Amino acid sequence: MNTIMEPDTRTPEELPGVVTRLFKGVVYAEADEKIWQSLVTLASHVRDYVAVLGLDLILDESEGYAFLKSREDPEGTLPRLIPRRQLTFDVSLLLALLRARMLEFDTNSSELRLIMTEQEIADMVVVFLPESSNEARVLDKLGANIKKVVELGFLRKLRGETGTYEVARILKAYVDAQWLEEFEARLADYRRSLAGQQRPASTGTENP
Repeated sequence: MNTIMEPDTRTPEELPGVVTRLFKGVVYAEADEKIWQSLVTLASHVRDYVAVLGLDLILDESEGYAFLKSREDPEGTLPRLIPRRQLTFDVSLLLALLRARMLEFDTNSSELRLIMTEQEIADMVVVFLPESSNEARVLDKLGANIKKVVELGFLRKLRGETGTYEVARILKAYVDAQWLEEFEARLADYRRSLAGQQRPASTGTENP
């Protein structure tokens, strides 16, 4: 007599812990090796689990990061569990320039880690500022913007090296071609408004 095997519908023991960790923020392979291995093994289970909540698992094994992202909901019927943060134009500009720098780095270098000093970041940003800008004020504001980008998880301070940062590769997932295209329009507005010292409206991004 043949026995029909019932499908195994048990929840893997590690699944709740992995999902809970994802809700706290980005999971990096190098920082959470145990959780990362469980996540890679249980990826299909995680996707099914979070899909019920209107979320997608973004997992990039080659780059070594994973995070949860709210699904597109044009009708607005789903509650947003992963909030969007409004970013100032200055922070958005910094993100766009860092993303462009990473693209250049990946094209011309065989290294995996993009390391930049605060001075290099300042040199990259100052091109887009009016010539009459007060340099000390600009640097103070840039410091605040860099701190914000660190909080968002797109820059990481290097231990023991003051004013030196690694550009997190997860930036590639957040600042995509569509984001850059939309930002280009805001950048054009910004250039037109420099004479009047008016800034374009803020922009939004998913919270990593």
